[in-house]
Amino acid sequence: MPISLQSHAFAGNPLRSKTPQPTHPLSPALALETLKTQLVDNSHQSSSLNFKVLPFRKGRPLASSTSTDADLGPTWHLGWISLADCKGLFSASGVEFTGDSLFYLGSSSEQDVDVVYWAIDVSGENSLFTEFDSEQVCFIELRTLMVATDWADKQAMVDLAVAGHAKALLEWHNISRFCGYCGEKTVPMESGRRKQCSNELCRRKVYPRVDPVVIMLVIDRENDRALLGRQSRFVPRMWSCLAGFIEPGESLEEAVRRETWEETAIEVGEVMYHSSQPWPDAQWHSREDVRKALMFAEYEKAQRTAAAKVDQMCRGVEKGQSLSSDFNVESGELAPMFFPGPFAIAHRLITSWVNQGSTFDALQLKQQPNSYQSNL
Repeated sequence: MPISLQSHAFAGNPLRSKTPQPTHPLSPALALETLKTQLVDNSHQSSSLNFKVLPFRKGRPLASSTSTDADLGPTWHLGWISLADCKGLFSASGVEFTGDSLFYLGSSSEQDVDVVYWAIDVSGENSLFTEFDSEQVCFIELRTLMVATDWADKQAMVDLAVAGHAKALLEWHNISRFCGYCGEKTVPMESGRRKQCSNELCRRKVYPRVDPVVIMLVIDRENDRALLGRQSRFVPRMWSCLAGFIEPGESLEEAVRRETWEETAIEVGEVMYHSSQPWPDAQWHSREDVRKALMFAEYEKAQRTAAAKVDQMCRGVEKGQSLSSDFNVESGELAPMFFPGPFAIAHRLITSWVNQGSTFDALQLKQQPNSYQSNL
């Protein structure tokens, strides 16, 4: 069964498709060198490169919302700002901006103009971006943006993937400030794509880490029932696939069997791979029950509700964020259970089994950054 990786949330990031060679002007090192030159040259006439910066605060990207079509509802966008605006914000706050706090995300060509994209963490600068309040921008939890994304909107899906990559990179930098070998401070290298120990006797190179996780849909021998689980943090009647971290020296198939046994005492036979996604007590359920639950869930309504919520937050109408309400995608008539929305790979595994009727123990590998374990 063909699977489009573009359909998974946080997948399909075009900025990561190709990394320019070190001698190319768009490469991380040369792009950073050009960027620093532009910071010194206020006229910004020294290069044909254009730079866009995506600010984050406490893991939340800057976003905006527009309402251009009453039928489609509001649409969110990432709050990219120009290098000049970024420099002006830091200057107005009395903070020196050298470019060393920027981290390279990638590059692209837009209307025959080369654009290099960067991320920056402004969590420690509370005075920044206050003057943008009138422009309807706000720092939004990434999970809220995920639920608010219209899956037919290709640009929104791209923005979600870029924001996911940026958040993972920034949080990795925040938790890798010191060398794990000698304890000395680490410094960013290659425009933030890796770090290196500052101790001359050590000089260890450190790269962004991922913690691989398996998520699986286990079915019975007759292919009539699926084994689903729930956690205490789930909202009432929500069920999902089993999942767990892969241990050192363990294959994907072994991880599926071990995790299923540890969580449910069920032995798994054949394991088949389904697809992969970047990310951040159990009971058997019949195929018919699962199909009914999928029909009851109004995921389109949930997406529009979340999109309206993002729009209100950007306009300053609403400040709070309730993730439980974002996931509660039930219709007015209560179904016996419901599942994560289409943004979750568990949803894809479950619907694949219900609609295709394939006899398989579905295996899904997720690459999960360490900082995403609890909040993505």
